[in-house]
Amino acid sequence: MIGLILAAAMLVQHAPTEVSAEARALVAPVAEAIAVEKARQADLPPPTSDRERLERMGALDQVGRRAFTVLDFSTLPADERQSAEALAWKSIGAVDKALLDELLTMVPTEGWFKKSVYGEQAAGAAFLIIQHSDLENWRRFVPVLEPLVAQGEVDGQSYGLMYDRLAINEGRPQRYGTQMTCKDGRWVVDKLEDPERVDERRRAMNFPGTMAEYEAHFRTYPPCT
Repeated sequence: MIGLILAAAMLVQHAPTEVSAEARALVAPVAEAIAVEKARQADLPPPTSDRERLERMGALDQVGRRAFTVLDFSTLPADERQSAEALAWKSIGAVDKALLDELLTMVPTEGWFKKSVYGEQAAGAAFLIIQHSDLENWRRFVPVLEPLVAQGEVDGQSYGLMYDRLAINEGRPQRYGTQMTCKDGRWVVDKLEDPERVDERRRAMNFPGTMAEYEAHFRTYPPCT
């Protein structure tokens, strides 16, 4: 499951200039993981195709996020946690921007990276990079992705995730219930279109589990801020 948490992603825009030494030490593994992956890729031969290039880009997109998910911010004083999270996301955000700039030079003339041409892994990497970008790009690519789902060229979950992120950021209800927001220390679904039929829509896009099961998963997370 790809955890897409709006509040956490926005922290990078407000990264502080001063953070305690303890907080810096806590989040250091994020930047370290990114540096290790960059070094690993630098030692590889140049990619032989856009497919291979995308696969490497996808690995770099994910490595900082994986390091972030295992950080225990509860070890910090409450008033330092948000600053520490913002610092970690600053490292991730720098990678996101570089990958986006590179990806936008690679978009094929048909408008998207079809699975039948690039393979599942590379097409998935392209999705993640756009998903981690901004409103302008979501508006550009959501209409392109929608008809490709029916053709089997785009994963339904990928389309649903990007559709919901665009909707929430435009102030509209989300359709598939993928985007969580922090309220009173808990991650909850907000602004859901036609809630009675959400499970039907999720099944159509091959999301695993019901809306209730998805929400229950987030209740296992530590309290949010």
